[in-house]
Amino acid sequence: MKFKTLLFSSSVLLSSFVLFTNCTGNSKPSATTTKTTTTTTTEDTTVTKAGIAPIDTAKYDSLLVRLANGDTTGRWPVKKQPYPVAGAILPFKRVVAFYGNLFSKKMGILGELPPKEMLAKLKTEVKAWEKADPKTPVQPALHYIAVVAQGAAGSDGKYRYRMPFKQIDTVLSIAKRGNAIVFLDVQVSLSTIQTELPLLEKYLAMPNVHFGMDPEFSMKDGSKPGKKIGTFDAADINFASQYLAGLVKKYNLPPKMLVVHRFTRKMVTNYKNIKLRPEVQVVIDMDGWGEPDLKLGTYRNHIFPEPVQFTGFKLFYKNDLKKAPHHMLTPDEVLKYKPQPIYIQYQ
Repeated sequence: MKFKTLLFSSSVLLSSFVLFTNCTGNSKPSATTTKTTTTTTTEDTTVTKAGIAPIDTAKYDSLLVRLANGDTTGRWPVKKQPYPVAGAILPFKRVVAFYGNLFSKKMGILGELPPKEMLAKLKTEVKAWEKADPKTPVQPALHYIAVVAQGAAGSDGKYRYRMPFKQIDTVLSIAKRGNAIVFLDVQVSLSTIQTELPLLEKYLAMPNVHFGMDPEFSMKDGSKPGKKIGTFDAADINFASQYLAGLVKKYNLPPKMLVVHRFTRKMVTNYKNIKLRPEVQVVIDMDGWGEPDLKLGTYRNHIFPEPVQFTGFKLFYKNDLKKAPHHMLTPDEVLKYKPQPIYIQYQ
C-alpha cells in the first residue's frame, strides 16, 4: 500500500502550546493481596479482594470466545493468556471513552465541549452501545492526553509537553461526575516511555486510572513529531506492562488496562514478544480515521492478523465524515468485526 493511502490519525497545532497530536481534523488503593492462575491451569486460586469477587474463569473464557465473533483462523481468542487478578473490567464490560485534552477544542471531544455537555454526550454513546450489545455492560471513560507531542523542542529538546497535574485533577473530578474511569495517554516524541510513565505513578496508583501509549509520536530516529509516523517495539510495551503490573502488586489494585494505539504495521514491532500479565490487560486500539471501508481494511490488515490480547476501535466525529460516504460507523457495524473491539474511543 502506498504511503499516501494509509489510514492516518491527523496532526494539528495547539494554539496555546503549538502541540502536535493525533487528533482533529485524537483515593487510595485497596489493601489486599491476590494470587492468579492462567488458562493453562484448571484450578482458580484467586484470593478475593475486599468487596471484589474472584474472576469467574469459565465466564471469562466464554466471553473471549464471544469476542472472537466466529473467527475460524485460530488467532482469536488469544491462546494461553493469563487470567486477570480480581476486579478486571475486560472482557466483562466494554469501555467507551471520550478522548482529548482540556487545553484544546481541536484535540478531541473531551476538550471540545463543556464538561456537562460532554458527559451527557458520553452517556448517549454508552446507551447506544448497550442497545447494540445488551449482553455486555458498558464502562464510560475519559481518555486524557497527559503528555503531548509538540512542534517546539522545549528546553530539553524532546518536543513534548507534560500537562500540569492540576489538569489531571480536573479530569478526575469530571470523570467522577460521570461515573467514568480515566486513561492517561502519553505521546513521548523524542523522550521515551521509560522516562514519561513513572512520572504519572501517583495517578496510576489509583484503582480508576489506566494508561495509554501512542506509537505515532514515538520518534526513535530523532525526527520531529508530525513529520512521519513513529513506532514502539514490544520491549517498550513490555516496560509499560511490567511497570503497571508492579503498581498493581504494590498498591493491591485491580488490573490496569494498557491501550496501545495502532494504524500501521510498523507502529508496533515484534508483537509476538509482547508479554501478557495477570495484572495488566493489553488493548491494541485501531486509531486511524477515514471512510468505513478504509477503517475496516486497516483493522483487518494491522489488528486482526497480529493478536495480542484485546482490541479497540477509534471513531472520529469529524474526520470519519470527510470522504464519501461521509459516514461514521455505528456500534452495530463495528460489532460485526472479527474480533469485536472491547474498547471504543471517540475523538
